[in-house]
Amino acid sequence: MADEETNEETPVEATEPEAPEAEATDADAPAEEAPAPLTAKEKRAQAKHLAASKRPPRTPEERHAERQAERARKARLRRARRLKEREARKAEPKTPPPAPVEHVHGRKKVRQGVVVSDKADKTITVRVDIARRHRRYEKIVRTSTTLHAHDEANEAHEGDTVRVEESRPLSRTKRWKLVEVLERAK
Repeated sequence: MADEETNEETPVEATEPEAPEAEATDADAPAEEAPAPLTAKEKRAQAKHLAASKRPPRTPEERHAERQAERARKARLRRARRLKEREARKAEPKTPPPAPVEHVHGRKKVRQGVVVSDKADKTITVRVDIARRHRRYEKIVRTSTTLHAHDEANEAHEGDTVRVEESRPLSRTKRWKLVEVLERAK
């Protein structure tokens, strides 16, 4: 019973001093923390919420009809924009796109390289070295590829600089033929 009496007395005593403190903190809080002004985005959201709370609730059919109307409006705007773009393209003078330097339509590709191997009969392996500037990083990137070319007279030998031209498939790997030997190996 002694414990019960102390428990009952403690809240009574504790509530009296807390009440003035609570009033003091409530009075201090507004002075310390002034509400920050709303940003434009927050103002728009608040206005949207206010407008939504004032209108009566819509049925799913009404919401669907509004979405359909919005989609139709956007489709009309898209059609109008695309029509303007099409008219602008028609008004521009037609110029053919520039052909890449390596290959012009209707002409056979020609490559220059060094003969790596001439061991096979009527076939040479040519290494073509390519140095290009990287599109984004603009660093010179060097690559090489090997081609098998048809050499009818077996005139090219290892180390020769040759010019080869693309041709019809002559075997599983041969798609090129020797045009001329530019420089003999020493």
